[in-house]
Amino acid sequence: MDATMLPEVTAVGVIIKAILILAIISAIAGFGTYIERKVLAFMQRRLGPQHVGPYGLLQLAADGIKLFTKEDIIPQHANRLIFAVAPAITAATAFIALGAVPVFPDFTIPLVDVYVPSIASDVNVGILFVLGMMAAGLYGPLLAGMAQSNKWGLLGSARTAIQFLSYEVVTGLSLLAPIMLVGSLSFVDFNNYQSDGTWLVVYQPVAFILFLIAGYAETNRTPFDLLEHEAEIVSGYVTEYSGMRWGMFFIGEYANMITIGIIASIVFLGGYNDWWIFPGWIMILAKIAFSFFFMLWVRAAWPHVRPDQLMWLCWKVLMPLAVINVVITGIVMMAG
Repeated sequence: MDATMLPEVTAVGVIIKAILILAIISAIAGFGTYIERKVLAFMQRRLGPQHVGPYGLLQLAADGIKLFTKEDIIPQHANRLIFAVAPAITAATAFIALGAVPVFPDFTIPLVDVYVPSIASDVNVGILFVLGMMAAGLYGPLLAGMAQSNKWGLLGSARTAIQFLSYEVVTGLSLLAPIMLVGSLSFVDFNNYQSDGTWLVVYQPVAFILFLIAGYAETNRTPFDLLEHEAEIVSGYVTEYSGMRWGMFFIGEYANMITIGIIASIVFLGGYNDWWIFPGWIMILAKIAFSFFFMLWVRAAWPHVRPDQLMWLCWKVLMPLAVINVVITGIVMMAG
């Protein structure tokens, strides 16, 4: 569609979009815990939640009541201000990153004739903005572990800094080759580039695999969930947290999982474009849902890795592959 034919984006539409992102993604992030337990139970031949409501569907409500009513304890020797602010940093950066990606299809509210865009803030450097906000999310776990006056929390925050900083490099390099092909940092341009029906993963399969692996590490998903690995460091940077402060860390984690799924869907898997008889909005929701399910599938199938294996994989395998992929992409583009 010609840009001049699009409805005018007003401040009211953007505010409505922001509220929808906060409300719906928070609900999905909460419901994701139920989905994860059910999927893992099915794959590992267990029952999962089943006692609270039919098929355990009210387990989410039970968990929410528990989090909101559980006593909020701040350790005696902790830095109270930083201890209280750290969970908010994690949740805030996750939702701010969602402000620059197409989360839901655009629509118009009929009665008041307000156009609600698919992106709350359509910046022309959307990919850079999202990666920057996800990188800023490092400060939540880092400050949380350092504020506790607890050696397990400190170890967890140290792992957080090492793991996040290392795999952010791989994430950026994996997206660099697709950016070279499209010639833009805008998610809209990536979506339009694949409008002919050919997904970018066809041209960049290595970049897609590297992005998924690095995304799992940046969202603390198995086999890279070493930041609060219960078998080694009790519960890492969340050792001293309880109640909703604890819950905010995991709302941020699940929101980041959704963000990774959205980026993978738009950059590599065709975005919002129609496919066969299926409209674009159904396709994008299906792609994001599959990305989320695939993270759960990997958790059910793969064991944890050791910290030294995690760093070895990053710097000796993924990093060289990402650089080689960028170089080959540049050579092919120059030759073409």
